[in-house]
Parts: sequence; structure tokens; C-alpha cells
Amino acid sequence: MFYTHHVLHSLAIARFITFTPGTKIIDVGTGGGFPGIPLSILFPEVKFTLLDSIAKKIKVVNAVSGELGLKNTKAVQSRSEDFKGKFDFIVSRAVTNLPDFVKQSRHLVSTKPQNAIPNGILYLKGGNLEAELSPFKNRIFVNEISEWFDEPFFETKKVIHLPL
Repeated sequence: MFYTHHVLHSLAIARFITFTPGTKIIDVGTGGGFPGIPLSILFPEVKFTLLDSIAKKIKVVNAVSGELGLKNTKAVQSRSEDFKGKFDFIVSRAVTNLPDFVKQSRHLVSTKPQNAIPNGILYLKGGNLEAELSPFKNRIFVNEISEWFDEPFFETKKVIHLPL
């Protein structure tokens, strides 16, 4: 259950895109390190910043990434609105509704692309998202995770790419 709900769910992003070495990614609202830690293991040549406002969660992320010997991962305690830096992609797992998330974090996206898809947000979310995604109309790409993974958990889960 842990593997499916957390690790495999996080790795769905890697089914959507293979990051170019040197790509900079920020995991906003990382919690216990998802999706950032599984992605940083899979992409050792990519730089990951794992961000959360709760110190206890960052302490856990630091312990896990230290234990795993991840040299490409840095954990930071901060709110996204207050954080400075430029990244190719923001990754996250359903921290809040997407319009609010975009307002809080879009300043973190770099305008210089270096991957096969435009820089922006890669958001993991499930359920009926029609109303939530409507403000973005034709700018958003929705990918059904069930196309990649057979487990029933993924029936309503999606990888959403919002170029910014």
C-alpha cells in the first residue's frame, strides 16, 4: 500500500517526462518527501529542492535523504510564497486546488526551458477536476495515471502539466 500510494504515485511523473540532466525541480509541500525523494533517486543528475513549511516534515526529509545518500536533494523549511529561486518544474501532490497553488508558486518557474516539454507545474491529483482546471482551458495537459499503472488506486489519479 505504501509503495503504491506514495512511491509509485510519485514515479508517475517519470512516466510523463524524463528530465534532462541539470534540470532544477522544486517539490512544493513535500510532506514526507513525496514526490521529490523517489524522483531524486530515479534522476541522480537532476537537482531537487524539497520545500515544506512544517519543520518536523523537513527534519524527516533530511533524515531520509541523508540515510539514502542523496547528494542531489536539499530540504528547506519555507512557504512557497516566501521562497526565492528559479526552477524548471514545480512538482507536487495535491497540496491545494490548482488555481491557488499557481498563485502561491508560479514565481518559482524559470523561463529558460531545457526539457522536452515547457517549464511549469507537474501536479499529481485525483478525482473530478473539471471545475478546478477550467481556468486554464487549453493550456493544461491531463494524463491518466491508469494508462501506465494497473492498480485500482490509480483509476482517478492524474499527472497534470501546466506550462508557465
